[in-house]
Amino acid sequence: MFRTSDIILIAAMVGAAAFTYQTKHEAENRLEAVRKIEAQIRYEEDTIDLLKADWSLLTQPARLQKLAQAYQSELKLDPVDARQIVNLKDLPVRELTIEDLTREGGMAAAGTDQTVTGGIAR
Repeated sequence: MFRTSDIILIAAMVGAAAFTYQTKHEAENRLEAVRKIEAQIRYEEDTIDLLKADWSLLTQPARLQKLAQAYQSELKLDPVDARQIVNLKDLPVRELTIEDLTREGGMAAAGTDQTVTGGIAR
């Protein structure tokens, strides 16, 4: 009949087989997940390439020139003159004025608060 050592060895073999099956199943699931992620990456890369090609077509100077001429009356675009390009230091400085909102009543009392909300109808 079976000895105690035989039963222990059979149980160890069944446990090892179960562990091997479980490990193999996890590895296959993870490999499938990796393949799905790789497919998503390829899809996104293809989408990026398509968008870059579309962008290069839309920003061709000849196409933009035709559009600018076609919509000249609506856009009122003029060619840039070399004298129009200046540095920041060449621009005139405007004086900054800040309204005093701390006086009694604030903006609402002075009638300068033009914020309209949907809560109260006038």
